[in-house]
Amino acid sequence: MASAPLLAVDGPSLLYRAFFALPKSITDPDGHPVNALLGTVNLVLWGIEQYQPRAVVMCFGAEAATYRTELYPPYHADRPPAPDELAHQWADVPAWFEAFGWDVVDHDTLEADDLLGSYALEEVEAGGEALLYTGDRDMFQCVSDRVKVLFPRGGKDGPELIGPAEVRKRYGVDPEQVPDFIALRGDPSDGLPGAKGFGEKTAMNILREHGTL
Repeated sequence: MASAPLLAVDGPSLLYRAFFALPKSITDPDGHPVNALLGTVNLVLWGIEQYQPRAVVMCFGAEAATYRTELYPPYHADRPPAPDELAHQWADVPAWFEAFGWDVVDHDTLEADDLLGSYALEEVEAGGEALLYTGDRDMFQCVSDRVKVLFPRGGKDGPELIGPAEVRKRYGVDPEQVPDFIALRGDPSDGLPGAKGFGEKTAMNILREHGTL
């Protein structure tokens, strides 16, 4: 990226990933697991070292955005509650991340990815660039020449930098077509059924021919 980007981090996404990737034997002096907090910090520090952002904002929000459940009640309905060992760490989130000099933003009725998308729009409108650190593929819809996604992956290579070419390689559609692609294909992790009989290939072909829903 040409200029120092804003690094907007999907806090819940990275915390869950770190929680399941690192052993719960990593504890604080009182014996409580801190594996999610430690792992998330390590991931963010990697991003800072590689991309030298102008600022870091840790985004948190509701499990399911109010406007989404009002439109479609089954959205996120089948997701299990956070494990107790992770819930305890969640209470330490603001103080922990703010100690690194990062902004921590939480919202009662919007999800973390709503905040990421909003920050990306604001940053671009102000003439800047944004880097969205998240494991949520839904955020590929925000990708452009000035907005990239840092997508976590296993191994020693660190997260993958997702630009427009990478979105097209994965889905066969442009970033702005991703919402329609997901609507057609569905998303079981979000409780979205998609169109009956549609898979990724059919959704891709429909959008390549017609552009939008």
